[in-house]
Amino acid sequence: MASPEKKPFSFFILVVDLALTAVAFSIFYWLVNSHVPSNDPAMIMLWGGLASACMSGVFWLALQMLKTVFVFQRDSRK
Repeated sequence: MASPEKKPFSFFILVVDLALTAVAFSIFYWLVNSHVPSNDPAMIMLWGGLASACMSGVFWLALQMLKTVFVFQRDSRK
C-alpha cells in the first residue's frame, strides 16, 4: 500500500487561517459582549473574551476539518 504524499507546510495558508479566526473572534466578541451579566467593564471584557476564545477554537477546528474533507473529496475524484 502506497503511503499518501505529504504536502509541505504553507505559512500563507496559516496566516489566512489565523486572519479568518481573528475575524471570527471579533464577531463572536461583539455578539457575546452584550450577554455578559455584569456591570463591571473589566468582567465584561474578560468573560466576553473567554467565551469568544472558546468559540474561535471551535471555528478553527471546523475550518481545518472542512479543508481536510475538501482535499480528500478532490483527491478521490482523480
